[in-house]
Amino acid sequence: MARMCVKSRRLDVARVCLGNMGNARAARALRDAEKEPEVEAQVAVLATQLGMLEDAERLYKSCGRFDLLNKFYQAAGQWQQAVETAETHDRIHLRTTYYSYAKHLEAMGDKNLALVYFEKSDTHRFEVPRMLMEDNLSLEIYINKMKDKDLYKWWGHYLESQSDMEAALHYYDLAQDYLSQVRVHCYLGNIQKASEIANETGNRAASYHVARQYEGQDEISQSVHFYTRAQAYNNAIRLCKENNLDEQLMNLALLSNPEDMMDTAMYYEEKGTHMDRAVMLYHKAGHVSKALELAFATEQFGALQLIAEDLNENSDPALLARCSDFFIKHAQYQKAVELLVAAKKYHEALQLCLDQSLTITEDLAESLTVPKDSSHLSEAGRKELLEKIADCCMRQGNYHLATKKYTQAGNKIKAMRALLKSGDTEKIVFFAGVSRQKEIYVMAANYLQSLDWRNDPEIMKNIIGFYTKGRALDLLAGFYEACAEVEIDDYQNYEKAYGALTEACKCLTKAKGRSGDEADSKLLILTHRLSLVKKFIQARRMHEEDPAEAVRVCESLLEEKDLDPAVRVGDVYGFLVEHYCHHGNFQQAWSKIEELRSTRPNINLSLYVSQTSLEALQNAAGVRLLYRDTNTHVAEDDEEVEEDENINH
Repeated sequence: MARMCVKSRRLDVARVCLGNMGNARAARALRDAEKEPEVEAQVAVLATQLGMLEDAERLYKSCGRFDLLNKFYQAAGQWQQAVETAETHDRIHLRTTYYSYAKHLEAMGDKNLALVYFEKSDTHRFEVPRMLMEDNLSLEIYINKMKDKDLYKWWGHYLESQSDMEAALHYYDLAQDYLSQVRVHCYLGNIQKASEIANETGNRAASYHVARQYEGQDEISQSVHFYTRAQAYNNAIRLCKENNLDEQLMNLALLSNPEDMMDTAMYYEEKGTHMDRAVMLYHKAGHVSKALELAFATEQFGALQLIAEDLNENSDPALLARCSDFFIKHAQYQKAVELLVAAKKYHEALQLCLDQSLTITEDLAESLTVPKDSSHLSEAGRKELLEKIADCCMRQGNYHLATKKYTQAGNKIKAMRALLKSGDTEKIVFFAGVSRQKEIYVMAANYLQSLDWRNDPEIMKNIIGFYTKGRALDLLAGFYEACAEVEIDDYQNYEKAYGALTEACKCLTKAKGRSGDEADSKLLILTHRLSLVKKFIQARRMHEEDPAEAVRVCESLLEEKDLDPAVRVGDVYGFLVEHYCHHGNFQQAWSKIEELRSTRPNINLSLYVSQTSLEALQNAAGVRLLYRDTNTHVAEDDEEVEEDENINH
């Protein structure tokens, strides 16, 4: 019935059958097998207990439990199948399988094959000597053949236990076991050879052993040397103290740990000699305050400078202040400032910078800047300090840093003034854009007007934008007037000038309610200028259709008392001269030139009259006019013409 349960895999029925059979061992094995997740593995255990080995093997293979199959083969004495299974499917248990097989072979008396599998399981270093212990000759041959350092060392220990020191030394040498070599040499009384080995190899354990031997023989210098080689600095320090070797003591303490440094520093301090060394050791050990106190007490100024390098904001404020006073006394102001900053004495540090004309770098300015949530200064005090830093930067010409500090202090007006002094147009435009304050917009626009805005449309756009955002309409009107003058003076473009003046009138109209009578008077003047420009533009436009009316308008413009600067007198006369020359009335044209020259003696005609008209006028008059410097006279055809202006042909 239990065998049928293997075929049907009814483990519940199998338990009943095993109970009725009284097979307690099989029942226990089946109960232990319940922890396996695969049903096939559990059934395989049942099959094994019932002697159905082929079925068990098949079941283990079907569920892929090669680890259990490996154990099954080992329990069944099928070692070759167990090794093959471990090599192909169960490599995690490969070395264990090799070891178990080697133990089996040793039990069967096949030591040669057991030796092979002990090597494969990597347990030969202790299992093979154990196995061959009774056959020393075979063991020695095996060790020499393997050339393994661990085996050499083991064999050396064995020979040493047999009092064969020379042979033991040979194998210790092969194993590179320097400690054992030194130990044997010292036992044999050959400490000189032991010292050579320790020096040549630098082995710490060997050096320590030699040092202990020398210490036992009261050879202190040699003992200190080998303790140092072994990095056993506390032992070396102990010997130096006991034997007053102060020169070596300092170097050893510096190589050792902070506790030894402190101990050595206290030793120097108690003796009252080499106080500079005591200060240095306290410093190296991390006891900065103690080092400083001792340095001040013994006036070790060189040591003070070194210690001050490690002082920071976490140090004792009283010590920091004391060190800063020391550096001020010795004219080392930069270091004194750093210590004052570390001690949170920001105003004193800044005052020292001012008194000694120290350059405030960006790093120093940042260290002087107190964080917003600091408990050392109130918010008002913090802003005051920032403004003082910025003022100092302004005096030193570091305008960008001054701008930064003024901004951090919340004083954007002063920040903008600092930035204007720097002349950095890009940053000025950016700062004005992000500040969003009327005054700053106006300041930026005023600055931009000092640049070449005539040839840079972007600058002109920013000027108009900033004046508009700053609501400085009167200033914007003035800028538009300047634009109109440029168009007239440089390009004789009265149409664009008229547009600019129109915009200026709009601005003044808006500003009239704010500025009162002053804006009204400016607006009247500007309106009159606009009307004059408009008349001149209309005259030039109607010339082709109604020349007579155009001439009449120009003549009426010339009668205006305040024609300039709205319309240049030369442009009006030039228009009339061009008109008369075009219609062949050279006599009238000539009279207009004379009239212009009488009102503007130093005027340059070529700026207002075209070269073609001038040449036509000269040819008609039968003279050639050379316009040079003022009061130059040239005669042709027995006629002398006085010229007061140079015309560029």
